[in-house]
Amino acid sequence: MRHPERRGRRAIEAAAVAALMLGAGGAAAQAADAPPSAVAPAADGTDVVVHPWVVPPPNWSPEAYFTNLKDGATTEAPFVARFGLSMRGIVPAGKTAGSAGHHHLLIDQPLPLDFTKPLPFTEHYIHFGKGQMETVVDLPPGTYTMRLVLADQGHIPYFVYSKPLKFTVSKQNKGVTPASLLGTPRVELLSPADRSTVQLPLRVQFHASGLNVSNAAPKVPDTGHFRLVLERPGQKAEIIELEGGQTELWLNPPKGSYNARLELMSNTAAGNVVARARPVAFNVP
Repeated sequence: MRHPERRGRRAIEAAAVAALMLGAGGAAAQAADAPPSAVAPAADGTDVVVHPWVVPPPNWSPEAYFTNLKDGATTEAPFVARFGLSMRGIVPAGKTAGSAGHHHLLIDQPLPLDFTKPLPFTEHYIHFGKGQMETVVDLPPGTYTMRLVLADQGHIPYFVYSKPLKFTVSKQNKGVTPASLLGTPRVELLSPADRSTVQLPLRVQFHASGLNVSNAAPKVPDTGHFRLVLERPGQKAEIIELEGGQTELWLNPPKGSYNARLELMSNTAAGNVVARARPVAFNVP
């Protein structure tokens, strides 16, 4: 499969990474005058978080991925599939915000041959146009392949997708409701682990269950964006706003003991906290 736009998009990604590196401390004089965090447009219109501690991910290419599933696993259905996203933000269908997009789950389908056409609406192409980060998958026993694809406001895919994930359903349990699997609406810090000693750069991953995430600019009702608060003894708290709808960060913070607090901030009611995650403590040696 050949995509003639891939080379141009890779050049765009390089510009986005340059913007990330600037935010990571490449312009110390600017960072000194910057607010606790800011959002700056990269060359492709993507919002990237600008903060002295934010660094580019080791893999500079944007990608979607599953945060709770492993390739080759055997599981019972129904089960929850959680979505992660690197170097991109989420925005609901029908809305534009740079290169932010919304997730699509492809079951037993290859990547589209034509990346200029919208993804169809079928049982094999499941759309998450409200800004969701998870779904319940319920399939009969068998072996399947699924992948994530990020697409724009008109469901036209970006070159942002996950590796194919192969899994086997050993049993389909009847009478299990999605609500019983998903639990109450909440946000979580998936990594780092609580009370862990971390290696740098540090990947910080966020998740929203039963709540919708979006770039803040379109002000979509019933959506929020993440805010990360990092506290150290005797130091001023570092506040990082992810107004671009991002669901992960890579950080290179100074040595010390940290308490991380994750909040989902309303995109329509300024300053309103929709949900708070359980704090996570970690140490940077």
